[in-house]
Amino acid sequence: MGALALMALPVVEKVMGWDGSLPRSGEPVGSVTPIPLRMKGGDPYIRALMRTISASESNDPRPYSLIYGGDRFEDFSQHPDRCVPIVAGPNLGDCTTAAGRYQFITSTWLEQAQTYHPNPSGLWRWRSYSFEPEYQDAVVYAWLSDPQAWGVDLAQLLRDGAIEEVLYILSPTWTSLGYGIETNSMSASLPYIYEEMLREELAIAGN
Repeated sequence: MGALALMALPVVEKVMGWDGSLPRSGEPVGSVTPIPLRMKGGDPYIRALMRTISASESNDPRPYSLIYGGDRFEDFSQHPDRCVPIVAGPNLGDCTTAAGRYQFITSTWLEQAQTYHPNPSGLWRWRSYSFEPEYQDAVVYAWLSDPQAWGVDLAQLLRDGAIEEVLYILSPTWTSLGYGIETNSMSASLPYIYEEMLREELAIAGN
């Protein structure tokens, strides 16, 4: 893809991620296997992409309850909205509310949940959005599946084998995917992780 085309890609609000120290477990990058999604069904290509995003953003055996920095939350009734000091990188000294498998900051979660959450509770300004694992998955799945959100059909790009282009498109949102200011030690391996996840998801789907 040419430089002019890359420059024309949409920039979407960033979801604050980890601090560049991944993988945290001491595993070699090639051994990382993101756990299966909690949600059932859906496009195996988008599902594989979701697992790839979480490999870089959370990289944890219990990613749905993870807060930036490694702490946990227990109440899934809504986003935990806990602002944790950033310990490294260009945002050192700020704090981030990044939480869950996809390290959503509070404002991004609320913005996307308003559009994509399948089961909000309450009415109008009192509406709330459960942060249960299946809903974290559901919101991200619907968001990634919406061509209008990204200016391009990500699922079709994935079917065309353009995983690196997809990661580039998503990198302003999840900066740990590479191409941005918070690339981490996982970033270069993400296309390979995606291929592994895709094989698993296609097998599960019976393809």
